[in-house]
Amino acid sequence: MIKGNFPIDKFKELQTPFYYYDMKVLEDTLHTAADEAGKYGYHIHYAVKANANPRILQLIARHGFGADCVSGGEIRAALDAGFPANSIVFAGVGKADWEINLGLDSDIFCFNVESLAELLVIEELAKAKGKVANVALRINPDVDAHTHAKITTGLKENKFGINLSMLGSVLDHFPLEHVRLIGIHTHIGSQITDMTSFQSLAIRINEIQDELEARGITVRNINLGGGLGIDYHHPNHLPIPEFGVYFAAIHKLLKVRPGQQIHFEPGRSIVAQCGTLISRVLYVKEGEVKRFAILDAGFTELIRPAMYDAYHRIENISNDLPVSVYDVVGPICESSDVFARDCELNEVHRGDFIALRSAGAYGEVMASQYNCRKLPNAYFSDQL
Repeated sequence: MIKGNFPIDKFKELQTPFYYYDMKVLEDTLHTAADEAGKYGYHIHYAVKANANPRILQLIARHGFGADCVSGGEIRAALDAGFPANSIVFAGVGKADWEINLGLDSDIFCFNVESLAELLVIEELAKAKGKVANVALRINPDVDAHTHAKITTGLKENKFGINLSMLGSVLDHFPLEHVRLIGIHTHIGSQITDMTSFQSLAIRINEIQDELEARGITVRNINLGGGLGIDYHHPNHLPIPEFGVYFAAIHKLLKVRPGQQIHFEPGRSIVAQCGTLISRVLYVKEGEVKRFAILDAGFTELIRPAMYDAYHRIENISNDLPVSVYDVVGPICESSDVFARDCELNEVHRGDFIALRSAGAYGEVMASQYNCRKLPNAYFSDQL
């Protein structure tokens, strides 16, 4: 079984579970994403919700990326990490007044507005400050992302965005005195590996632009959101997503107007493969029909398998013994605390290190203290 390369001798000095970040993988991913986007002059705003570890954010900011934020806390984290305010976009279906005011006070680049109600609140709050807020209308394009139902966001039954049928009634409120319409925004979902979904999105945006121009409206910015998936099954062979294929698919079909700027908001595809959750085996439990490898990590450290039935490659990095089959489970007092069933691992013993791969996205950032557990530490390859 091919495994990742980990400094196990260093791990022996650390308390498990913890998150381990391979900074070379992250650097290589950032370079590739920037190079491929740069071929077309595209702008990347990293989706902070995928991983908000301060050191991760600082590195991404140093590479010249913008930030995509979905809360006031994420705006603060982005600013603290060095992202310029004029590179920050702020999305989210439920922006609180204090969060909108923070964006206004910070002079962020753009609010991605998800409803008429929100648009009118931004107008009111901007007026109170004597400011003009830049906004992009988040339009629900009704494009199927062909991904898990819980991470699909672009269908008309989803809570996000303004449905196409309602766009005209929102546009009727323009012009506004304290809101400037500078773009349109879409985001159809996450962990998308079928490029036809993105091609359908590009075509739909072309249609939306035609409708806008029929009203005499031309926008300077088109934001296609994020959603590019990664290969969870082969993190060792395919650590960097297909950014080139992704951007080329958009470039081929999207009809860009003169002077328009094109924006993207990748998150998972930037950080997932650089992160691994490292755990130790507490017990090997022999059941009547199952063998359980019980880890000291649970869904408090990596909730995706419990929440989304998500797959993560699991490796026993302590030995090269013959393979056996286990249910890999955590210590949390919930039946859903299962990482994998019938998982093939090199024979497991108490104390073995287990690596749960591709945990750089939605691992650390979604960790909880359920069962009064302590939040794990994070360690970095260039500091061990």
